[in-house]
Amino acid sequence: MGRSSWLRRVGAGALAAGVSLLAWNAARQLGPPSITASLTVAGAALADPAAALQAVRQLADEDAQAQPAAARPMPTPQPTPALAAQSQVAEQAAASEPQPAASEEPVPEPTVQPQPRPANAGQIVTEHYEQGEGGLYIPCGAGTIKNCTSLSAAQVAQAASAGLPFSIEPGSSEPQVLIMHTHTTETYELEEKDWYAPNFTCRSTDLSVNMAAVGEEIAAQLNAAGIVTLHDTTLHDYPSYNGSYERSNETVRAYLEQYPSIRVVLDVHRDAIEPASGQRVSAVAEIDGRTAAQVMIICGADNGGNLPNFRQNLAFAAAWENAMESRYPGLTRPVLFDYRYYNQDLTTGSLLIEIGSHGNTLEQARYSGQLVGQALAALLSGQ
Repeated sequence: MGRSSWLRRVGAGALAAGVSLLAWNAARQLGPPSITASLTVAGAALADPAAALQAVRQLADEDAQAQPAAARPMPTPQPTPALAAQSQVAEQAAASEPQPAASEEPVPEPTVQPQPRPANAGQIVTEHYEQGEGGLYIPCGAGTIKNCTSLSAAQVAQAASAGLPFSIEPGSSEPQVLIMHTHTTETYELEEKDWYAPNFTCRSTDLSVNMAAVGEEIAAQLNAAGIVTLHDTTLHDYPSYNGSYERSNETVRAYLEQYPSIRVVLDVHRDAIEPASGQRVSAVAEIDGRTAAQVMIICGADNGGNLPNFRQNLAFAAAWENAMESRYPGLTRPVLFDYRYYNQDLTTGSLLIEIGSHGNTLEQARYSGQLVGQALAALLSGQ
């Protein structure tokens, strides 16, 4: 059978599926700010069906190589306000199509099959980190700040007690918070165990198991509280890890330019605690009968003029630390106040937060994302 004849037999349905896959893959690679580019890719596919089908095969092959064996379906990204009208049109069009009858049997949740322990497995150790006392540690309500700078304890305490340096408008239709990930591909164990496979890199491009899944939990809590929150899932550390912060800087600047109402920018990460050679730590806390991954805020200090407004960020960090620890005792590790940068000059509400470590499970990290988001929503709402 000739190629042109075969293409005609494929039909409109297969072509539509191929176009959808192209758009979806383009959006995944380019991230939310470039969804328009993904639609351009789809349009090009319609103009050349043969090229579309060939691209579909290539993307499917690449996707199979990039995704882990235990990967789950990618969650539907939340549209930004600028794309809400497009989403509504798409939903109306879909609603006009005949819908299949609902299944009487509920669809079971995907499960992770237990892995056999390899002979050369590494060790995962469970730890719970307490708040610090004396020396480097400065109280901030229910939590503490670990001062790793040359500033005196009195200077840090004064800055930390200043209160929020910005105001949030719950109920406003304008975005107030941006959640993003400089190291989006950081991920966790998918099952709770005391060992890890040596070939597990703790990285994944699958948005349902990496930092995007945790960021989505935080965003959901804030949006539910009426604080409009945008969640960017751009893979800033893929395919190249080097230059991640430069790329995330560009992303944040683009959001701030488009949405000047944004007051808070949270860079959500996963820690990698290794106390000894061959060990990985699972940092945990028991909260309301469930195991949560412990969290740690990192706030940078000025170093030669790179963070002129660091005191405002520190005040925010202290208030958020207290909000989390007072509501969920044991959830937080002390705030790390050090000479770090992390693009925290972009707003006076810019912080980095580590959710667990590479020994924690995804379930523990997602639960912590819920708790972190609830405490932040209460803080920003003045509760």
